[in-house]
Amino acid sequence: MILDYIERVTSLSEVQDVWEYHKEVMESFGFNRVLYGFTRFRTENSLGDPQDMLILTNHDRSYIRPFLDDGLYMKAPMTIWALNNVGASSWRETDRMIRDKTLNDSARRIWEFNRSQGFGAGFTISFQTNSTRAKGAVSLTSIPALSFDEADAIWAEHGRAIEAMNNVLHLRLISMPNPGARRPLTPRQREVLEWVGDGKTTADIGAIMGLTSATVEKHLRLAREALDVGTTAQAILKASFQNQIFVMEH
Repeated sequence: MILDYIERVTSLSEVQDVWEYHKEVMESFGFNRVLYGFTRFRTENSLGDPQDMLILTNHDRSYIRPFLDDGLYMKAPMTIWALNNVGASSWRETDRMIRDKTLNDSARRIWEFNRSQGFGAGFTISFQTNSTRAKGAVSLTSIPALSFDEADAIWAEHGRAIEAMNNVLHLRLISMPNPGARRPLTPRQREVLEWVGDGKTTADIGAIMGLTSATVEKHLRLAREALDVGTTAQAILKASFQNQIFVMEH
């Protein structure tokens, strides 16, 4: 099954198609609620602007609105665990810490919010990264709620495969253009940024593209505005992070 999964995920060219397939596979294991998040803009006290993150989920809006939009995720026990660890962890451990009163009040309130939304047991997978600014993780759970024994039984039988599949998902997603980019670049904006990245001057780019220098500067300015950055160098870096430039067209 893992080979089938890898072949399918790596053959799909659209993020939404990859995501739909992944949800189906996770549901076949018993986890019908999935939340994936990735940022390249992590700092000591933040995960960056939520609009710059890649977030994919099939949770109901009644849960996502407070959890993501209101920022509850920043103090959630499993988010904190994911930021400091790599691998998979059962939510059973968080439940034990709640009962032992070893978590702070904020974490406990968020855990109670999860329970009020109908969630019970689950697993969080935190992915390896080669940058201190980047972090990705996924949570797997179910509605109606799984018991801890039910979730742990699934993991005992299939956990290795599930974790491997989610790692493949993560690697595939971060290689694809970010569909959550607040304002995708136009083809002209992408092209001028690529030429600047290749070391060309405004005059060079104008000659290559058959444009005036003023028009090249206009495309660069619009690209900076679309990416919400102040300099062209920052625009190239951010567009590269989002896989908006130097990518093959499908």
